[in-house]
Amino acid sequence: MKLLDLTLREGEQRPGVEYTVDQKVEAARELDRLGADFLQVGFPVAGERTRKVCDRLDTDADVTGLARAIPSDVAAALDAGVDVVDLFAPTSDEQLDAVLGSSRGAMVESVADAAEIAREGGADVHLTAMDGFRTDPDHLDDLFAAVDADWYTVADTVGSRTPAGVQQLLGELDTDLGDVGVHFHEDLGVATANALAAGRAGAGKVDVSVGGIGERAGNTPIEEFVAAAEVGAEPIELAVDETSLLPIARRVLATLDEDVPLTKPLLGEGVFSHESGLHTAAMLDEPSTFEPFDPARFGGERRLLFGASTGAGAARKLLERAGREPSDARVEALLTELADLGEEIGVDAAVEMAEDVEV
Repeated sequence: MKLLDLTLREGEQRPGVEYTVDQKVEAARELDRLGADFLQVGFPVAGERTRKVCDRLDTDADVTGLARAIPSDVAAALDAGVDVVDLFAPTSDEQLDAVLGSSRGAMVESVADAAEIAREGGADVHLTAMDGFRTDPDHLDDLFAAVDADWYTVADTVGSRTPAGVQQLLGELDTDLGDVGVHFHEDLGVATANALAAGRAGAGKVDVSVGGIGERAGNTPIEEFVAAAEVGAEPIELAVDETSLLPIARRVLATLDEDVPLTKPLLGEGVFSHESGLHTAAMLDEPSTFEPFDPARFGGERRLLFGASTGAGAARKLLERAGREPSDARVEALLTELADLGEEIGVDAAVEMAEDVEV
């Protein structure tokens, strides 16, 4: 399954957010190292920054620029030097009227014309059906058949879909799902689940962003999707460097001055940390007891912490690691010393404490 990373475009659609050219270039290079297939770096008609970014990039990933299905937007994307013009147009009845104020036939004609202009300008073409998951599948098939594009993306623009609905709509399309991409928003908290459902239904591409950053509640997080696709019961084949996943994601967010919540899945400082007495006691022997996968697989690091919350079971394990008999007296002495620290310490420091405990 192909990955289109839209961090650099969706991230800037949030109020008050704007990345510099340097930030975009550095982040795009990191995402290229990770193995993203497409990098959506901006909305070229909105300004010169997309062109400046393209001038400095030499990536294996194809660089895409978003464009409305109108000649001026396509011309701006071509002038910026993108590899792919990613056209978008509203396709649901609700958005056709409210956004375009035109008929479905007129919309299809404008998209087909814009795609032709992009191809004549030497670019590949992607077409995104805005609000596609609230569009009759027959209308989507007709649109896709009328437009010469390399990829056809169905977007859950308002974030209203859940996995069952994703599978249902994709299953009703006559268009080859190998040519179909998907785009999800996190409004209901199921963007990753939706992307997995789409991949298992046969969709060939998914739009993702680092940390899920994007407008409103954000988009499908690349790190969540990759990890779930790799370790899930029904794996989805991806061409990414999984051992670099988390380090690169963190570098991208740092480059863009984006904060990461402590409990953010995979990326937060607390997600691979364990302090509960029951957990640490078991994980000293077998880490998988309380982890879905080894964090190192994706470039993460496990932290077992010991302090006031440490229990007797974990204290015994620490004493055994230190080569000392875990007598009740030593266990109590070690627990007292750990509680008196006023902070948590890692495994190595806790084992050293166990070595030195006096009874």
